[in-house]
Amino acid sequence: MAKTTTVDQYLEVGCGRCPLGGTSDCKVHNWDEELAVLRAILLETELTEEVKWRVPTYTYDGKNVSIMSALKDACTLSFFKGVLLKDPENILEKPGPNTQSDRIIRFTDVQQIKDMEDTIKAYIKEAIEVEKAGLEVEYKDVSQYDIPDEFLEALEDSRELQEAFESLTPGRQKGYLLHFSGAKQSKTRKSRIEKCIPKILDGKGFHDR
Repeated sequence: MAKTTTVDQYLEVGCGRCPLGGTSDCKVHNWDEELAVLRAILLETELTEEVKWRVPTYTYDGKNVSIMSALKDACTLSFFKGVLLKDPENILEKPGPNTQSDRIIRFTDVQQIKDMEDTIKAYIKEAIEVEKAGLEVEYKDVSQYDIPDEFLEALEDSRELQEAFESLTPGRQKGYLLHFSGAKQSKTRKSRIEKCIPKILDGKGFHDR
């Protein structure tokens, strides 16, 4: 399937990142009406509509503010700096347990979105004000993440691995540490580490190909 380059294409065939793109089973088609209503609200704001990472992305003055996307159980509006929003309605959620900045609002039906239109616009307006003010998220430093004993042993056993890991960007280091720490059993942590060592030595991040 061709790479998704427009929002209309995304709504018609999906993002194209999985084999279901272009088929009736694509997650986007679970939320056709909801996404259309949400998009209409977004287009009434100061945000500029683009496509990044194959999904509808909304920017202000060239800076990423929000993303509209489809999940299996909901469609969502995510805010890149959602942690900085006041969230008076208590509707923002962390998309993952280790997420530091992003926050999302989940929608499961058209009427819910219509009822929340004023609230959605208010949150978008605040997100734009965050960008206008130049506010930045203070991310947790790599040194604040726990390094699993199994990975410490691997680093101690290989100077080459240690140097390669230290040469990675902080984001790539965090990605590996979160991946390793996510395993509950030592055996699984060791397996994950062994599989990732070649990529670390190549200077690649966990999600790099």
